[in-house]
Amino acid sequence: MPSIIDQTLFSEPSGRPLGLVFLCGALLLAGQQGYYVIVEGATPFYAVLFVIAGMALSGIAESLPKPRRLEAGVLRLTAITVLVSLLVIIFFAPDLITA
Repeated sequence: MPSIIDQTLFSEPSGRPLGLVFLCGALLLAGQQGYYVIVEGATPFYAVLFVIAGMALSGIAESLPKPRRLEAGVLRLTAITVLVSLLVIIFFAPDLITA
């Protein structure tokens, strides 16, 4: 009997359309962050960089071919680790994100 982690985390990639949504979202966030930092001269909001990295990793994982389940699972696990680390930093050391 397979575990729920094996069924969800290491399942076949969903395909290029979902991967494209994640990658376009990451690109839009990166463009927005770049605009505010370069054009407006604002201080970068580092939490957005974590979200960009998580979305990009998820997009790459979903864009892989169907037989590459293990690689997709590793990329998904890495994306989850990046996003959970953002939550840990916000909870324990918010000065690292806002400074």
